[in-house]
Amino acid sequence: MGLSRYLYLALLAAVGVLRLVELRISHKHQERMLTQGAVRVPEPHFKWMVVVHTGVLVSAALEVVLLHRPFLPLLGATMLALFSASNLMRFWVVRTLGDLWSVQVMDSTRIGVVTTGPFRFVRHPNYTGVILEMISLPLIHTAWITALLTSAAHSITLSTRIRAEERVLMANPEYRTAMGHKPRFLPGLF
Repeated sequence: MGLSRYLYLALLAAVGVLRLVELRISHKHQERMLTQGAVRVPEPHFKWMVVVHTGVLVSAALEVVLLHRPFLPLLGATMLALFSASNLMRFWVVRTLGDLWSVQVMDSTRIGVVTTGPFRFVRHPNYTGVILEMISLPLIHTAWITALLTSAAHSITLSTRIRAEERVLMANPEYRTAMGHKPRFLPGLF
């Protein structure tokens, strides 16, 4: 196995560890929000989000190792740049939301509506970052089957989740006034 595969597997492992850290931070934030009057929204589709996010890591590793996917420097560099940008977007969202950030849907609008940072431009900047990550991470080492399948699965689970989340958010008049006119993912579109 070549150096690029080892480095890629290390990247996938690092992303996996980061996701576990994010789950821990999210749990702390959820507990804090509950004490401040937030309400946990039932999310039966959340388990599928976990499956897809785990699946992209496992599938990409298996595809690269078992199918001997080559490392194409131009594609790899482009996708690594896109992956890095998507994570910078996600970190910007986490920093902007602070203690209101969670991986699960919480009705925290009683605590406040965030309209700063990337939320000045779109309603769901975190999902923009995650969508780009789901596409770019497998393609860093040409795991194109994983990129296609997990992106398709992610689009299905994400559309369900966004509908549930927006039902909660748009029910709050303050949120609807501040954010209802903004596009979901990309500024200037739709």
